[in-house]
Amino acid sequence: MKTINKIYINGAFTNPHGKEILPLFNPATGDRIGDVYLGDETDVNEAVKAAKAAFKTFSKTSLKERGDILVRLYEAMIAREDDLNAAAVEEYGSPIAATKGRTRYSAQLFLDAKEAMENFEFETKLEHALVVNEPLGVIAAITPWNANYTHICSKLAPAIATGCTMVIKPSELSAIQTQILTECFASANVPAGVINIVNGTGITVGAALTGHKDVALVSFTGSTNVGKLIERSATETLKRVVLELGGKSPNVLLEDADLEKAIPLAIAIAFSNSGQACHAGTRLIVPERRIEEIKPLLKKYTEDLKIGDLHSQETYIGPMVSQKQYETVQRYIKSGIEEGAELLVGGPGHPDGLEGFYAKPTVFINVNTKMTIAQEEIFGPVLAVITYKTEEEAIEIANDTIYGLSAYVSSCDIDKAREVATQIISGRVLVNTAINKENKAPFGGFKQSGIGRTSGAYGLAEYVEPKVIAV
Repeated sequence: MKTINKIYINGAFTNPHGKEILPLFNPATGDRIGDVYLGDETDVNEAVKAAKAAFKTFSKTSLKERGDILVRLYEAMIAREDDLNAAAVEEYGSPIAATKGRTRYSAQLFLDAKEAMENFEFETKLEHALVVNEPLGVIAAITPWNANYTHICSKLAPAIATGCTMVIKPSELSAIQTQILTECFASANVPAGVINIVNGTGITVGAALTGHKDVALVSFTGSTNVGKLIERSATETLKRVVLELGGKSPNVLLEDADLEKAIPLAIAIAFSNSGQACHAGTRLIVPERRIEEIKPLLKKYTEDLKIGDLHSQETYIGPMVSQKQYETVQRYIKSGIEEGAELLVGGPGHPDGLEGFYAKPTVFINVNTKMTIAQEEIFGPVLAVITYKTEEEAIEIANDTIYGLSAYVSSCDIDKAREVATQIISGRVLVNTAINKENKAPFGGFKQSGIGRTSGAYGLAEYVEPKVIAV
């Protein structure tokens, strides 16, 4: 049993003022593995106070000084890479192959921010004025449990790069992972008060941060419903928000798609991170005339997925993060059955031989756009297959959602795929791939998938305020 009984404020690990204790579980077994002591509003006030005081000097540091900090943060994570991986496997239930990639990617975000910083226009000379992009101030970061290191580092890196200070409220379900990550940050010789981390619930710590008068911006990743609450709260002090919210991403297979490539890719996209991913392509939109070809391939590649042993390099599917999330997925699977969708593979309950919070990778066919499983974000390994008769109908189905975070297109004709991609309302459209290889590209959503952008110069721009000096 592990006990996480410290928070990190002003460069020191300290006991939280809050008294609430939350149990932590191994999602692969359902066993209790620890406890976390949660902070409260008093802890938030202390953390913001420290961040505000540190901002006075940190905002005036040079690019060289901040670049050196970013390198040290990267090195600190790499030095604890094995510990970080082990914690993510145990506490989140992430298969080791995916875990290793995410940990490396999270560390790399600090080097990416350094490169973006070195090329960012902090000052622009106009004919009669100087425009200076100044750091905003104290940033509040509220992060989810589905990629703990990535979400924290993606918000912290641009803060360091721009000279802002930060108070982080990570998911309380990720406390063991966060503890090790915080130890990495503490070892990187970052000035006291620049990074502050308070474990706690959204209703207590999150609410205190979003309403705090000394917080200049709230950067949140999570559900659309919570994002709306944060935006409403932020209006009281007119603070900025960057919201990366939910998705119900379409994956459009055009008529000419090579099914032997497109179907296994579609399965990988749908069940990425065990389906617990905002960008997962959980609506597969396919030509009606090819559905009989598609069905056996969907069944084959879903059943071929390795599920269970989290320490095997071949395992692709892990458990849901919690009993609550497992029950949510079960409710959606039952909803699909009750609303008349046809179960092709998977279904309710645990996979054979597995307990804990594992859910069966599930594929529904004969889904229409009005069904709950076609409209709502499930955040689990459930794929809804919808057919179309014409390309225009495929695009209409793809856009028939309140979300617009990610989308996918498969085709042998790249020009045609790009033409379709331009008509899909989404912050990102990937063609014939599951991975965006361009780290300088922005990430963020259209419609109710969010406000603002992260990554590269776009992420830095969210954390600065332009000031005009005219003489």
